[in-house]
Amino acid sequence: MKIASFLLPKDKVAFITSSASMREALEELENHYYTALPLVDSDGKYVGTLSEGDLLWTLKNTPGIHFDNIHQVPVSEIEKHIHNESVSINAYMEDMLALAADQNFVPVVDDENIFIGIIRRKDIIEYYMRNITD
Repeated sequence: MKIASFLLPKDKVAFITSSASMREALEELENHYYTALPLVDSDGKYVGTLSEGDLLWTLKNTPGIHFDNIHQVPVSEIEKHIHNESVSINAYMEDMLALAADQNFVPVVDDENIFIGIIRRKDIIEYYMRNITD
């Protein structure tokens, strides 16, 4: 089964652009109660995942950075410790199981690597649960 029917589209997904500041990222994470966000560049291409841990370790390990000046730190300068592998919109659910084991969400891209949404681990698990019990 193709993954398109499980897609949570970009307009319903919280994500952050690589030009955003560390403060903006922190606020986005807090507003949505997420632990990680997809990261897209100025062209809309998926470039990685930004996590709470990335922000925390940057704050802890970078001299001169503190809460009063994190608005000056672009997320593009933050070292990323996780990278959620993306999949093509043309992928099949069978391709998702291994990714879901390690990722809370799987970013979905088009043929030009433009971020178009995510598939949540919850939806992948529910799909397999339905198929196992049928």
